[in-house]
Amino acid sequence: MKKKVAISFLIILLNCVGFAQEKGDRLIEKSTVKLSDSTNNLTGITVTSTRKNTANWSVPYSVSVVNKSQLDAFGFRSTPEALSGTAGVFVQKTNHGGGSPFIRGLTGNQTLLLMDGIRLNNATYRYGPNQYLNTIDPSIISKIEVARGTGSVQYGSDALGGVVQLFTQSPEFIKGKALHSTFRSRVTSQDMEYGGRAEMEYQSNNLAILGGYSGVKFGDLVGGDTTGRQNPSGYQQRAFDFKLKYQLAPGAILTVAHQWLRQKDVPLYHKVKLENFKYYFFDPQQRQMSYAKLVFTGKNKLLDKISIISSLQKSFERREYQKNGNSNQFTEEDRVNTWGNVLDVFSVISKNWTANSGVEYYHDQVNSNKQQQSVITSQTVNLRGLYPNNASSGNFSIYSLHHFTKGKFDIESGFRYNSFTIRIPDTVTSTLKLGDIRVSPSSLVSNVALLYHIGTLQNVYASFSTGYRAPNIDDLGSLGLVDFRYEIPAYQLKPEKTYNTEIGYRINTKKIQTSLSFFYMHLTDLITRVQLPGQQIGGYNVYTKENSQQSYIKGIELSFNYRIANSFTLTNNVTYAYGQNLSAKEPMRRIPPVNGRVLLNYQKGKWNFNIENLFAAKQNRLAKGDKDDNRIPAGGTPGWSIFNLYGNYSFQKLSLFTRVQNIFNQDYRTHGSGINGVGRSASLGIQISL
Repeated sequence: MKKKVAISFLIILLNCVGFAQEKGDRLIEKSTVKLSDSTNNLTGITVTSTRKNTANWSVPYSVSVVNKSQLDAFGFRSTPEALSGTAGVFVQKTNHGGGSPFIRGLTGNQTLLLMDGIRLNNATYRYGPNQYLNTIDPSIISKIEVARGTGSVQYGSDALGGVVQLFTQSPEFIKGKALHSTFRSRVTSQDMEYGGRAEMEYQSNNLAILGGYSGVKFGDLVGGDTTGRQNPSGYQQRAFDFKLKYQLAPGAILTVAHQWLRQKDVPLYHKVKLENFKYYFFDPQQRQMSYAKLVFTGKNKLLDKISIISSLQKSFERREYQKNGNSNQFTEEDRVNTWGNVLDVFSVISKNWTANSGVEYYHDQVNSNKQQQSVITSQTVNLRGLYPNNASSGNFSIYSLHHFTKGKFDIESGFRYNSFTIRIPDTVTSTLKLGDIRVSPSSLVSNVALLYHIGTLQNVYASFSTGYRAPNIDDLGSLGLVDFRYEIPAYQLKPEKTYNTEIGYRINTKKIQTSLSFFYMHLTDLITRVQLPGQQIGGYNVYTKENSQQSYIKGIELSFNYRIANSFTLTNNVTYAYGQNLSAKEPMRRIPPVNGRVLLNYQKGKWNFNIENLFAAKQNRLAKGDKDDNRIPAGGTPGWSIFNLYGNYSFQKLSLFTRVQNIFNQDYRTHGSGINGVGRSASLGIQISL
């Protein structure tokens, strides 16, 4: 294993040698650099991490992008898996129907998920790894942006580690009229996947419509050479999406969209494998979102662009479980309705000064219940759900972000004020006296970032960002079994805060694109689970939450893109993070090991091939919570290195896709996951466009 990780590092070092040789090459303007879409071209990608469309090259933060061509070429099974191998991102999988991205060592409700500019995080998003990103159909995504170490000022609460923003595909206007349809299908060996999608697009001068339906059956995940089939882990998924764009007038465009996804019988594999459960299913995991977006562009520079978004999201999660030897089976249901409104105004204040200012408001309504049913008598008892029923949360914020350009300098600076109103009308249980609770946390955060262009091919940047995460209903009011613990409510919590410092360097030449960043994040008032000594419920240790931790995370993120020849490109990245709990004087929980990716791409004409090496070193720096986690082996998670092969061929209206994963059938598990990674498998896909 150590040899394989060393080989991956050696390839990166060889690229450094290539960089030294590249110095003598002819210098070119960055605007003329053209790379294959399968590489992360620093100048050819526009990102929105500052709420303003900016070339990735000129953003004074660390940003990773997965573009449409990559999504198509790799044929990712799920949205979390689409982030595997992305610079600065580590993906953990509690179960086959989950997937949680780690950014700067943080995950769950300490990272913010956005879709088309709308917050996905709601008041029940859990601490630690979760499954929410997996409730997004990967076939509707056109681009994924990951802003690392920043985001609270730009997008609000929860962006401690960073922001994952997903953009869905949109229909486009054309001159005249056209109607297109696309059909896709894919199968994976050992009955691990059967699925397909059909979509249609109508285009005209001022009206464009795109709609699609997806259906997939995922079989049990088959692991590497010594694992075999992991039963139960398979599930079924259906999804529907619709988007309409209409030009109301010159400079005024209305977008209306709806998404719906339902996953059925999603097993929590480690509960059955490790915790003596007869069964444990999420049935269903369901998410739907509807929104209307109105964008005005005009001649008034102070109101250069106005964007208004109104949205409604509904999430529904049902958990069904029973332990072996227990005569009772349980059903828990959580429903969250989220109404959102966002107003953003882009202003051109002067030639070198622009700004984004706006107001946001989200309101969550939570309904939660639990039933206990005897398998012997069929008697049903209604119990308090995981969350207090009829709890609500209001999230209001106002922000102003400013963008300055002066000679070789680009400067970003801004602030956001955020306040919450959380109401928890809890009940009295046999063991706990709870009551009607109202909590009103608030925060003021700011950032400043500076980028300096060293000629036309290099730049350096530095940033300082403050971040926060307000306690949500999951923090304050959860009561019941969570992972391997029993949790009770905690109502005295205050926001978590971070202070993030970063410096970085980029170079972009004809053959080399390099990005190197160093970061240090100080975290205070972290909300942590604390075990109550001597207390157990149902055989599980009892925990509550406190603002009891100060920590720091520091690390390095390095990525290289090297054009070997016209048809060959080598892409690689490596991430190192070190987290320390200053309060407990131990490592921070769930810090990913050194991890990265090496990718060799060949693209010529209608052919596109990729050979990929994903790797992670051993992680044996464990906190007490890691040692207590039954998903982490004693002594830590072993390192691993796997190789994948991707290929596709396009011919007129027909495209063929193939994928071979884990070529050498290695047995492995990403750190903290509850299920092993996929073993050797092959997939074949086809797309027909009419």
